[in-house]
Amino acid sequence: MENNDEIAAVLERVRGGDKSAIGELMPLVYDELRALAGHIFEQQSPGQTLQPTAVVNEVYLKLVRGSDGDWETRAHFFAVAAKAMRQVLIDHARRRKTQKRGGQFDRITLSMVPTPVREETVDLIAIDAALEKLSALDARQAEIVELRFLAGLDVKETAHVLDVSTRTVEREWFAAKAWLRRELARDA
Repeated sequence: MENNDEIAAVLERVRGGDKSAIGELMPLVYDELRALAGHIFEQQSPGQTLQPTAVVNEVYLKLVRGSDGDWETRAHFFAVAAKAMRQVLIDHARRRKTQKRGGQFDRITLSMVPTPVREETVDLIAIDAALEKLSALDARQAEIVELRFLAGLDVKETAHVLDVSTRTVEREWFAAKAWLRRELARDA
C-alpha cells in the first residue's frame, strides 16, 4: 500500500510537469512491470530471444518518450504499460517473422483462459490483429483481454484498472474470449 501511495504521488508530480519525477518512477514500478513481463514469458515457447528485462526497459522507454505523463492513477499507468508491452512484443514478433533465415512467429499459449479448452498456441501477430478488430467493435472488451491475457491481471485487478464492477469484467471477458476464438479460428 505504501508503494501504491508513493507511485500515486510521483505520477501526480509527473502530471504536474515535474521532469525529475520520471526518474523516480522506474524504481517504484520496475518489479511490477517485470512481473507482468515474466507472466507473458511463462506463456512463450522455449528459445525466446527477447528477455523480460529487455521488454521492461523497452516498455519504460516507450512510456517515458511517447507520453506526456498524463497517467491519472497507478492503475491507469499499468493499463498503459500493458498496451506498450503488447506493442513491444508485436514489434519483436514482426521483426523475427521478416528475418530471411528461420524467422518464425512468437508463440504464446491461451492456457490462462479459465474455460476448458485444449492447449493451443497462437501467434502474437494474429492476436494483435484480432484485438485491433475487437477494439473497433468494443474497446472495453479489447482492454479487458489485454489486461487479463497479456498483463495477467485477475478479474478484481482488471475491474479496478477499468473502474468497473467485477461482474462487468467477467461478463465482457466471457464475450471477448468467445469472439476471439471465432476470429482466430477463422484466420487459421
